[in-house]
Amino acid sequence: MSNYKLLTPGPLTTTEAVKREMLKDRCTWDDDYKNVTQVIRKQLLKLAKVDEADYTTVLMQGSGSFVVESVLTTAIGENDKLLILTNGAYGERIVEMAKALKLQHVVYSAPFDEQPSLLEVQSFLERDRSITHVALVHCETTTGILNPIKEIGEVVHSFNKTFIVDAMSSFGGVPMDLSSLHIDFCISSANKCIQGVPGFGFVIANTRALEKCKGQARSVALDLHSQWEVMKQDGKWRFTSPTHVVAAFAKALEELNEEGGIHARYKRYAYNNQLLRSRLSVLGFKAYISEELQSPIITTFLFPYKEFSFEHFYQEIKNAGFVIYPGKLTDADTFRIGNIGDIHEEDILALCESIENYMVVKNNEN
Repeated sequence: MSNYKLLTPGPLTTTEAVKREMLKDRCTWDDDYKNVTQVIRKQLLKLAKVDEADYTTVLMQGSGSFVVESVLTTAIGENDKLLILTNGAYGERIVEMAKALKLQHVVYSAPFDEQPSLLEVQSFLERDRSITHVALVHCETTTGILNPIKEIGEVVHSFNKTFIVDAMSSFGGVPMDLSSLHIDFCISSANKCIQGVPGFGFVIANTRALEKCKGQARSVALDLHSQWEVMKQDGKWRFTSPTHVVAAFAKALEELNEEGGIHARYKRYAYNNQLLRSRLSVLGFKAYISEELQSPIITTFLFPYKEFSFEHFYQEIKNAGFVIYPGKLTDADTFRIGNIGDIHEEDILALCESIENYMVVKNNEN
C-alpha cells in the first residue's frame, strides 16, 4: 500500500517515531514492559487533570467499541437503569450494546445535527427516578458535532447519577477536567487524539464508582473491574496485551507533551478544521454541522451538487495522496474529512488544492 495521509477520525496518520517503536518485540511479563503500562496510566490521569486519590486508569485490549462495552457490562448492574443520549451512529451503537447485554435502559434521541437538550435530559431524570446512569458520546464522528458534556454533566450530577462519557474522538485533543465535568467513566482509544495506533483503549474512572462494580460484568474478557484489580498491582494485563501498540502509545504520549500538551494540540486541530471549512466553503462545499457546534476533530460536508459521485471524488483525492471518509448519515448525502493525527497546515492546504483542481475539472466537463 502507498503511504497516504489519513484524514479520518482514527486510525490516523502517525509520526515516524511512533511507528519505529513497534519494531521491537517485548515480553508482557517483563518488569520494564509492565512499568511502561504503569507510567501510561499515571500520564493519562495527568491529562485528565484528576488526582490519583480519586481516579484510576484501566487499559483494555481491543477497539474503542470493545472498551465502551466493557464499561457498560461492568458498571451497570441488574437493578440499574441507563439513560442513553444519542445524536449519531456511535450513540446508537451504545443502544445496540445495551440491548445485547439486556441492560435496563431508556433512549433520548436528538437529531444528528443538534445537541441533546438539557431540559430534555433533566425531564428524563425527573420522570424516571429509576435511572442510575447516563451515557453520552462527546464528539460524534458521525457528523463532527461536539456535545456539551459540561452542561449535561452538571445536570447528571445534580441528580446524583453516574456519568459515562465516550470521549473516543476527543480525549487528548480537547481539554478536559474530568472531576469538574462530573465524569465517572471516561472512555477513549489509543488511535485517536493521542495519535497512537489501534489495539487498545482506556478508561479513566472514578475509583469509588469502579469499586462498586465488582462481580457485575456479564463478560470475562471485558470485565473492567477484574482488569483493574490485576493491572493496578504491577502493570500486568490479565490477558495478552498488544505490546507493540502499548510501546507506540507511550511514544505518542511523549510527543503530545513535546507539542505543548492538550491545549497546543487542540489549537492545531482547531486551526486545521477552520482552514478546511473556510477553503472548502469557497469551493461550494457546505458543512453539515453549524460552526458553533463543530468539533475540531472531523467535518461532515454535503455533496456540492446533485450528480456528485463520492466514489470518483474519493479515488481522485486518494490518487493525490489523501484518504477521506464516506458519510454516515441517513437523511443527507455527505462525506467526512478528519484533521487529527500528524496533520498540519501544509497538509490541509495541499488537500484543498487537490479538491480545487478536481472541482475545476468537473466544472469544465459540465
